[in-house]
Amino acid sequence: MIEASFNIAKGDFVLETDVRIPSKGVTALFGPSGSGKTTFLRTVAGLERHDGCFLKFWDEEWQDDGVFVPPHKRRIGYVFQEPSLFPHLTVEKNIAYGIKRRGLRLVDQTVRKSAKSLGIDHLLDRSPSELSGGEMQRVAIARAVGANPRVLLMDEPLSSLDEGRKREILPYLDNLHRDLEIPVIYVSHSTDEVARLADRLIVLAEGRVECEGPISEVLTDLAHPLAHREDAEAIIETAVESYDEDYGLNLLKFSGGEFIVPGAPIEVGRRVRLRLAARDVSLTLEKQKDTSILNIFSAVVTEIAPSGTSQVTVRLDAGGTPVLSRVTNRSAEVLGLKPGKEVYAQAKSVAVIR
Repeated sequence: MIEASFNIAKGDFVLETDVRIPSKGVTALFGPSGSGKTTFLRTVAGLERHDGCFLKFWDEEWQDDGVFVPPHKRRIGYVFQEPSLFPHLTVEKNIAYGIKRRGLRLVDQTVRKSAKSLGIDHLLDRSPSELSGGEMQRVAIARAVGANPRVLLMDEPLSSLDEGRKREILPYLDNLHRDLEIPVIYVSHSTDEVARLADRLIVLAEGRVECEGPISEVLTDLAHPLAHREDAEAIIETAVESYDEDYGLNLLKFSGGEFIVPGAPIEVGRRVRLRLAARDVSLTLEKQKDTSILNIFSAVVTEIAPSGTSQVTVRLDAGGTPVLSRVTNRSAEVLGLKPGKEVYAQAKSVAVIR
């Protein structure tokens, strides 16, 4: 666990945090440019030293009054926005550099393992000038991971890539984050990246923590602006139950029921994360039978809040899974929506994101 209580003044800007980051999984720092995300990350890494900071990793104090552990003793892997590779070294030697600096053994074996996990094991003999932007960033990530860090910090690692390169690298980040047994702090202002990768979310705005918690809770928190955006959504964790070969449909189970998702077969038992947009969820008081909508499940209204002048956002509890629905004021009145009301949610569309 990482404890980070910061009160950092940089000119007119002040960053105030008091957060706990779990010892495993991906914690995303989310917010607009200038909200303090990079300052937070660099302070955790020891690249910036400020008064008014308390930082603890498990039982080790990394920073406090009169205490400052230098970066090289924190054993942190850091991935920057730009790859920052050594142009005169091959891919293999770039990855090996971080491993050798730590004095680790089995360098060749570790290099190949790290390279394979990022899908770049066929590029080991190439120089950085022969790589695409996505490949270079994967080398930078392999270098950081190969050095066996205790914490992995990633500062908008996809921000310099076009959409095609981002789609290329995201599956590798999915697998990497699931395999790592260390805390990962991932900085981003992209809701797509956060929805796909994060387990927990810390939302920063103007140097303050607006909210934090499991991503499924934060994205559906009606007290926060994220739940009122046009693209407001819920994250739903499911497991593949079966595949219907006749119709090409995957059956995915979740705590509140099931989803039927078209597409190629997904391995039975695999954990799958879904995105369900609030605008794609309609509500009824009775379960509809004669409908083309496949995904219908019971839920209970837990909260309602205005979204604009003519709509409300409804937070639902579907067997312990929070879901959002965006309906008009008129529909809310006709249905008599209020906390405790039992309804059926109809998901017109749902997206598999990992």
